[in-house]
Order: sequence, then structure tokens, then C-alpha cells
Amino acid sequence: MKLQLNGEPVETRGDTLADLLEAEGFGGAKVATAVNGTFVPAGLRAGHILAEGDSVEVLAPMQGG
Repeated sequence: MKLQLNGEPVETRGDTLADLLEAEGFGGAKVATAVNGTFVPAGLRAGHILAEGDSVEVLAPMQGG
């Protein structure tokens, strides 16, 4: 399936947001996620089914001040 991940085209075999994060190296990272502009909490990622053409954003927390 073809998706956009942080504005870049990617292809994945996974069906869920959790599958995509694992495949792209974000599996254990503390990140915030949104699909098509809607926030998806960490606890719901395994059940969030992705569709062809979805736009996924993954944001890491920033430190500093």
C-alpha cells in the first residue's frame, strides 16, 4: 500500500499504524502520530487500519528551551 509519511511517499505491507511505525523504525520511540490530520494516541495505533493514500505524520518531542 502506498502512503505519505511525513510528506514523503512510502510503501508498506502493514495494515495498521503500529505496523507502519515498526517497519519505519519508530517501533519503540516516544512519538506523536496523526493520520490525515487526526491525532492517533499510542494506545489506538495497533487498531488503526490504514488505507491507500493516507497521510501519516510522526512527530518526536523536542527538548530544550
